Amino acid sequence: MSAAAPGTSKTAHGDVAAKKKKGPGALATAYLVIYNVVMTAGWLVIAVGLVRAYLARGSYHGLYYSIEKPLKFFQTGALLEILHCAVGIVPSSVVLTGFQVLSRVFLTWAVTHSVREVQSEDSVLLFVTAWTVTEIIRYSFYTFSLLNHLPYLIKWARYTFFFALYPMGVSGELLTIYAALPFVQKTGLYSVTLPNKYNFSFDYYSFLILVMISYIPLFPQLYFHMIRQRKKVLGHVEDYSKVE
Repeated sequence: MSAAAPGTSKTAHGDVAAKKKKGPGALATAYLVIYNVVMTAGWLVIAVGLVRAYLARGSYHGLYYSIEKPLKFFQTGALLEILHCAVGIVPSSVVLTGFQVLSRVFLTWAVTHSVREVQSEDSVLLFVTAWTVTEIIRYSFYTFSLLNHLPYLIKWARYTFFFALYPMGVSGELLTIYAALPFVQKTGLYSVTLPNKYNFSFDYYSFLILVMISYIPLFPQLYFHMIRQRKKVLGHVEDYSKVE
């Protein structure tokens, strides 16, 4: 078998690489930049709201009420990320993005909003703080990446802070769901009992327990995925620093 001409091979490889690296069009890029800037600003508003409320009260208890509205608005706004993946302007998995976004929207509305008794729990502040720091970094990362001017500090933060923020957020989420269970069981929230004309039953209490159990296989996958991504993105830089 004869070897391909070096020039031809490199050209073909370059064409394939160019296609893979080809991003969204100018209009889509402009839209994504605006979207990510707005989302970054929104989570910054939440961060400032938390700090101001803490300084005013001198306590971290009940800080959720000071940022409840912007949290609901901007976390729900993340649903657009699923659409971005579905229409192809963002090259990410619709399934993975959908799971991550919907799980947070679910916790925001179907747990924290619906079970008011948990809103003063410290666990809510735990996941809200983790989400806030994560999203400020993440949306900043996307914004600067789209503008082709990504500061190394933001890239480093994106692939480093998750070591602490992921477990912190997951702990807060699980503890909040757990705190909601007695109230859900007592009130029968969102549950459907038989008999009814649809011959259908649903126990929201049991569903929440299943949601908690689902964290066991899913969290390690997402966590180790980020570790692999970190090695891929930052590994060569750290190796180079060691050599120097």
